[in-house]
Amino acid sequence: MTDDITRAASLLKEHRASIDRLDAVLVFTLAERFKHTQSVGRLKAEHDLPASDPAREAAQIERLERLAREADLDPEFARKFLNFVIAEVIRHHEHFQS
Repeated sequence: MTDDITRAASLLKEHRASIDRLDAVLVFTLAERFKHTQSVGRLKAEHDLPASDPAREAAQIERLERLAREADLDPEFARKFLNFVIAEVIRHHEHFQS
């Protein structure tokens, strides 16, 4: 291999190792988040509160879009991601209520 190809392969390996570590951080962070949202779902079920809170969800989406812009991440992607997470949380909350 040429020196350029060897260097590129080494950089690729380093980037992929960082990506793998960040994927682990994302998974563990999501797991922790869902532990809390499940506690919220149980609390809502115990007190006969609705599974969904549209005002809170809208505020969270707005907040995440702002954070995404600050982090130089596409706010549309952040919104889609949070909508996906919110849908899963609501599904869990509805499960607790049934």
